[in-house]
Amino acid sequence: MTNSRRILIPIPLHDFDPTEVALSWRILRDAGHRIEFATVDGTRGHADPMMLSGEGLDPWGWLPGLRKLRLFGLMLRADHHGRQAYAALERDPAFLQPGRFQDMSAAQYDALLLPGGHAKGMRPYLEDKVLQAVVADFFDSGKPVAAVCHGVLLAARSVSPSTQRSVLYGRKTTALTWKLERSAWDLTRFLARFWDPGYYRTYGESKGELAGYWSVEQEVKRALASPADFIDVPSGAPDYFRKTGGLVRDRAGDDRAAWVVRDGNYLSARWPGDVHTFARRYAELLAEA
Repeated sequence: MTNSRRILIPIPLHDFDPTEVALSWRILRDAGHRIEFATVDGTRGHADPMMLSGEGLDPWGWLPGLRKLRLFGLMLRADHHGRQAYAALERDPAFLQPGRFQDMSAAQYDALLLPGGHAKGMRPYLEDKVLQAVVADFFDSGKPVAAVCHGVLLAARSVSPSTQRSVLYGRKTTALTWKLERSAWDLTRFLARFWDPGYYRTYGESKGELAGYWSVEQEVKRALASPADFIDVPSGAPDYFRKTGGLVRDRAGDDRAAWVVRDGNYLSARWPGDVHTFARRYAELLAEA
C-alpha cells in the first residue's frame, strides 16, 4: 500500500497490557501498516498473565486449589477481543524477534505507539532512560506518536534535549485518570486481591503524600504546561457515564465508551476500553501524515 507506515511499538519484558498492545497491533496491521517491536534486550515480551487468564484476581486466588475458580477475574481480565488479538500476536515474527531500545531511532520509523499496563513489571519500561530518549527523538522529529494509559506516563517522563522539558509540555493529552485507576485499585485491594493491595498501582504513595500523588494522571499533569492541558471527559459529554464508569469498553463500530484526545500529530487515550477507537484514529492520523 502506498500509505503503509513503519511503526515502532516498544514494550516491557513483562506485564504490559495485552489489549493495548495486541489490539493496536491488529488494527494497524489490518490498515496495511508494518509493525515492529522493541524491548530492552531484544528478547520477546510477555503480557501481564493475570490480564489474560483472570486467575489470581479473586479473594481466594492465593489458594492453588481454587485459583482457577474465577469471578472478579473474569470481569477484570482482558475481554475476548483483546485475548484473541494477543493469541494472534504471539504468532507474529516481529513480536517474537523484537529489536533493542538502544538500536532504535526516529529516523528508522514513520511513527511510534506507546502502550501501557499497570503491574510492577512495567516499571523498568517506564524508567528506562534509553527508551525515554527514543521517545523524545520521535516527538522532536514531528512524526506521529500515539500513547495510551501508562504509555502517556512514559511520554511525560521523556525530556526533549532542545527544551529540557517533558515532550508533553505545551500539549493537550489524556491518560489513565485517577478515577479509573482508583476504582480498579479499590476493587482489587478491598475485595478481589486483598492480600496484594498494591497490584493495581504501578507506583504508590509514601506516608504523608496525598492519595493519588503517584497516579498516572497526577504525574502526567506535573509534566504539562498547565494542569488544564490534561483533558478528561467533560461532564456534559454525550455518553458521559458510559465513558467514565470503567464498566463499558468500546467496540469496532461503536466508540460511545471511548475517549481519545488528539493534539496535532500526537494522539492519547486512557485505558484498554478506548483501544478500538484509539488505534482506528491513529490509522486515520497516519493516513493524513
